Amino acid sequence: MPEPLSTLVPAAREGDQHAWDAIVDRFLPLVGAIVRGHRLSEVDGDDVSQTVWLRLVEHLGDLREPDALPGWIRTTTRNECLRLLAARGRVRPVDPQEDGAAGGLDAVEDDVAGDDLLAAERRQLLRDALDELPAGRRDLLLLLLEDPPVGYEEISRRLGIPIGSIGPTRARALDQLRRTRSLRGLGPDLVGGERS
Repeated sequence: MPEPLSTLVPAAREGDQHAWDAIVDRFLPLVGAIVRGHRLSEVDGDDVSQTVWLRLVEHLGDLREPDALPGWIRTTTRNECLRLLAARGRVRPVDPQEDGAAGGLDAVEDDVAGDDLLAAERRQLLRDALDELPAGRRDLLLLLLEDPPVGYEEISRRLGIPIGSIGPTRARALDQLRRTRSLRGLGPDLVGGERS
C-alpha cells in the first residue's frame, strides 16, 4: 500500500529524497495524462512536466493540506499546458526567402493584433460576467484562479466557508457564470463549456 500523502508531503518539505521520489512516481502518470490530453509534442510535454515539478518544489511549503496535492498538480499541469499552447499560438514562422515575405510579416502582425483584440474582448466579457455573480461566488472563483494557487484551507479561512463545500460551490459558481447575461449565447469554446 502506498504511503499516505499526509506522511509524504511533510517529509518532502524536509528534503527527504525518498518522499520526493514517491510523490513523483505516484503523480507522473497524472501529469502525463493531462499533457497527452492537450496533445503536446513529447518535447513540449517534457517541458511541462519539468515545470510542474519545479513549481511543486517552489510551492510545496505553501500547500497546507497534503490531500490537496493531486488537485494542485492537476491544476498546475493544466495551466502550464495552456500557457505553453498560448505561447506557441503567438509564434508564426515566416520564411524571409519567399516572395512577398514582407507582406507575410504584415499579415502576421495583423493576425497578432486581431488575436490581441479578441483576447481583450474575451477578458472584458469574463470580467462583466464575474460582476453579475454574487460576491461570494465571484470571490471564490477569483481565489481559485490565483497564481500561485491558493490552498483550500486558505480559501476556507478567507471566505469563511467549510473546505468540503469549496468544490460544490465552485461547480455552482461556474454553472451560474456560464448562464450570465454577458456570456449567454456564446459558443462553448469561448465560455469554457467543458465541465471539470
